[in-house]
Amino acid sequence: MNVGAEKNAVVLLSGGLDSATVLAMARAQGYACHALSVDYGQRHHAELAAAERVAQALGAVEHRVVRIDLTGFGGSALTDADIAVPEQPTTGIPLTYVPARNTIMLSLALAWAEVLQAQDIFFGVNAVDYSGYPDCRPEYVAAFEQMANLATRAAVEGKRLQLHAPLQHLSKAEIIRQGVQLGVDFGLTVSCYQADEQGRACGVCDSCRLRSAGFAATAVPDPTRYRTA
Repeated sequence: MNVGAEKNAVVLLSGGLDSATVLAMARAQGYACHALSVDYGQRHHAELAAAERVAQALGAVEHRVVRIDLTGFGGSALTDADIAVPEQPTTGIPLTYVPARNTIMLSLALAWAEVLQAQDIFFGVNAVDYSGYPDCRPEYVAAFEQMANLATRAAVEGKRLQLHAPLQHLSKAEIIRQGVQLGVDFGLTVSCYQADEQGRACGVCDSCRLRSAGFAATAVPDPTRYRTA
């Protein structure tokens, strides 16, 4: 589908592998992409620097960073310095789950979409390699889209919003292959939950393990920079 470059879309861009691929997919469909990143008080800002690089490399119309401090609530290894990032596989919902994070980010994207008169939001959630987060499930995506179309003036006036989650049912290896086909330079991305300020990955957190396994399952060389390298 080519919808024409004049059709705006908001793309949530974390700076990681998945969201970079989603931005490339939206661009390939002809959308004028407005990339949105959120500085929510996460452990490091390397992923925000990565998001800026990715947005520029993949031709986003603009890239904005919205700041909202979730450290005021904590409750996650990503927003509370007293909770360590797990470095071994865990069962159930992991400590890196950030309460309400995806709902907050999508709400911000929804607000910007209304201002832009955009009817499309792209979001890199995944229900296959998703670490057990409840706000990555297909049911959640469908429910948020329904809520958005009840809550906005645009939808009430007939301009319904669509929430695109194109990675929903892909494995990490399939996402990597898709990204490579679309020209994504994964060396620009940062996925690690506890990367250092240079963007080097720890290699042992859940996100690092999923990313590493994805590259191992493909013929694509892993460009990730590790602190131990």
